[in-house]
Formats: sequence, structure tokens, C-alpha cells
Amino acid sequence: MRAPVDSTLQNHFQRVPVSLLGLLTVGVLVLATGCTGVPKGVRPVDSFDADRYLGKWYEIARLDHSFERGLSRVTAEYGRRDDGAISVVNRGYDARRDRWKEARAVARFRGDESVASLRVTFQWPFSGGYHVIALDDAEYRWAMVSGPTRGYLWILAREPQLDPPIAEKLVAEARALGYAVDELIFVEHD
Repeated sequence: MRAPVDSTLQNHFQRVPVSLLGLLTVGVLVLATGCTGVPKGVRPVDSFDADRYLGKWYEIARLDHSFERGLSRVTAEYGRRDDGAISVVNRGYDARRDRWKEARAVARFRGDESVASLRVTFQWPFSGGYHVIALDDAEYRWAMVSGPTRGYLWILAREPQLDPPIAEKLVAEARALGYAVDELIFVEHD
């Protein structure tokens, strides 16, 4: 014999329109997978070589977010995993607490690996977009990265400092694409 609660729930769900259940399912999936798309009008680099991109990068500038707030000496290190995905290790120094913070993630391409558009998962099942939108094609010495919206922007370099003319060029490109470059935080490295 079924408990009355089971039959009550069964009757309730029989009355819920299938389209509403579908909508709720899609909503949960969207929240779980996060936003990994590219901002409208922004194009990821399309001649990308992931193996050349691997290694250590220094964060030169960023738009502020709670997960990096107050951090200096921020770096990102990328490596190839056995399964073909890319490992991500982000580190930054929190001077207020006198300690290093570290976050690990896994990045996977959203499509063709020659297009620098990835989804990064720090905590499953939530993912975010990582799109290289400018890159030193010749030597992979600097890059500019967007998140899923224009609220996310990073300028990265292989060294703790970036030549001012290059930094100015990247900031101008970001401004032309609609990023709030006046809010960029230039990261201290010592």
C-alpha cells in the first residue's frame, strides 16, 4: 500500500503542465552549467594553439570580482591533462590576511581547439566562459581574456610586467569592444 503523501505528490505532478516541468529542468541546467558563451560582438582568437598557451601567466590587469578582490601577485598556470582537458591553477596573495589563495579548475574547449573559447569548471557542475580575444600570435607573450560577459576581462603576460605600449593597445581594444576599462585594476607584482 502506498503512503498518502506519495499519491498526493503523484496527483500534484500529474496536474503540472509538461511545459512547466521542461522549463524548470532547463532553468536548473542553465544554472548548473553557468554562462560559457561569448559576449555579443566579441570574437575569440581563431588560430589558437593550446600547447603554446600552456604554462604560467601573470595577471597584469583585471576587472574586479569578489573571487579576486584584494589579491596581488596573481598568476594563472595552465597544463595539459591526460584526458586532453586543461588544468588551471590560479594563485594570488591576500596581503590583508597574509596568505596565498589558490583555486583549481578544469577547462575544456567549447568546440574546435583552434578557437580560443573554453568553459572552465572550478566547482562541478558550475562553469564559466574563458575566451582569449587578443593574443601575441608570434610568441604568445601576452593575451587578453574575456569571460561570458563584458563584466569579466583580464590582461595577461608571461612576465610580471607588460610593455606600456602593448598594455595601452590592449586597453584601447577592450574599450572599443565596450569593456569598462576605466575600472581596470592593475595588479601589483613584486
